Amino acid sequence: MLSKYVRQPHAPGCDCSVCWSRRELGKPAASQSTRCTECHPTRVFTVVTTMALVAGVWRSIHSTYRVEPGFTCAKHMPALRPPKYWHVVYDSGKPTPFVPVREPFELEG
Repeated sequence: MLSKYVRQPHAPGCDCSVCWSRRELGKPAASQSTRCTECHPTRVFTVVTTMALVAGVWRSIHSTYRVEPGFTCAKHMPALRPPKYWHVVYDSGKPTPFVPVREPFELEG
């Protein structure tokens, strides 16, 4: 019976969790990729490099670097917690287990 449902295509307007996740992951993250005038990445510049002849080849044996720290504005700062994907649509209280009745019965005592 389960094999009847496995690998079946979803309807075009399907709102199940799988289709919803595909739609959300397919959307471009405009706020994370869009650059603004305030944001800039961290950059590293080589200031001084000491070269030496090693085995007949000139190689860098020592370098001094200058680091320009980056900055991310509040708009593009990632959230402290991940986005909320799942939510409760209707909370009807405590779950009630379903017990199928195969034969009629009478309560005792």
